[in-house]
Amino acid sequence: MKIIKGKLPHAKKFALYGPEGIGKSTFASQFPEPIFIDTEGSTKELNVSRFEKPASWSMLLEQIKYVHDNPQICKTLVIDTVDWAEQMCIEHICAKHQKDGLESFGYGSGYIYVREEFGRFLNRLEEIVEHVVNVVLVAHAQLRKFEQPDEMGAYDRWELKLGKKTASQISPLVKEWSDVLLFANYKTYSIAVDDKGKKHKAQGGRRVMYTSHHPCWDAKNRYGLPEEVPFEYEQIAHIIEAGADQSVIRPDQSITDPGQSVTAPTQPITREPLPEPEQMRLPVENRPMADDKSKQAAEDNKDSALYIDERIPKNLRDLMIAHTVMEDEIQRVCEAKGYVPLGTPLYEYDTVNPGIVDGLLVASWEQVKAAVMSMRETESIPFN
Repeated sequence: MKIIKGKLPHAKKFALYGPEGIGKSTFASQFPEPIFIDTEGSTKELNVSRFEKPASWSMLLEQIKYVHDNPQICKTLVIDTVDWAEQMCIEHICAKHQKDGLESFGYGSGYIYVREEFGRFLNRLEEIVEHVVNVVLVAHAQLRKFEQPDEMGAYDRWELKLGKKTASQISPLVKEWSDVLLFANYKTYSIAVDDKGKKHKAQGGRRVMYTSHHPCWDAKNRYGLPEEVPFEYEQIAHIIEAGADQSVIRPDQSITDPGQSVTAPTQPITREPLPEPEQMRLPVENRPMADDKSKQAAEDNKDSALYIDERIPKNLRDLMIAHTVMEDEIQRVCEAKGYVPLGTPLYEYDTVNPGIVDGLLVASWEQVKAAVMSMRETESIPFN
């Protein structure tokens, strides 16, 4: 067995949460070469690279997979925000099992499904980190009443803004997954306004971030950061720079002297844009998404074999566009399995078979795509 000693440079996993409007997205945009998966549309005023807003959980996973397969497109992947991503995960689980909500599963099994699915989501992000890409999870914060079982009384504490009943499932996963958990808030002071000191008013408003656990919030770091620092990227920049060294220890090398590390440089990753059409659409701030030229191009493309009818639900249409799957191919697959009557337009599927788009085509997209690929090769349709 080979024993490796010493520190190993690696990409970092950050989780950042705080109240709305404090500047979490702006803070994340200062990481090296970030690309955003903007689940709530909060980066419209930022000059950053971003994927199109995912319309479904399946689309979000496809975007993560794209970064995994093409790590040269960025140095940092930002999920903004993870609490909105959690809602997409819940909707995916409910649609997949054809339930109205998590309570419909009974005996708490719905929450177990969400925890397992979100765990797989974090595992995919871990694979991104292994490809030398930093990952930043951004989340909102909320105040919750907290009462310790062995103490009298209760107090308010800041926590990740996740579902009331899923927070106990998802929040620990996020906190355990991250290398650095930062809590950003406004620093306020109580000032006495009378001679007796009985009346006070709040002043201040300076933005700070906390890096260590406190009874009133969760935070952690593995890099010796002060407990409280200004809410500025420069305060953590050295952590990112330390992980930028791509040196690694080769498996065929061993270390014999304590404290001594043996490293071998690896081939650096070249970060060049991929050629179309393999590259997914990454709209940026200075490229309009609906200008006159793009509208005209859409009109001209209606007669093209690659045109996707805009009446098809967006979450399904986005997946079809990303994987160049045509409407007639989806129709042939569904008609062969008897899910819809022959000749039914794809945009009317939910009318004739309610829930088929979210509950089958989107929720089981990988199987649907595999069936289309198989059909192209053999004209057989093997998926269930």
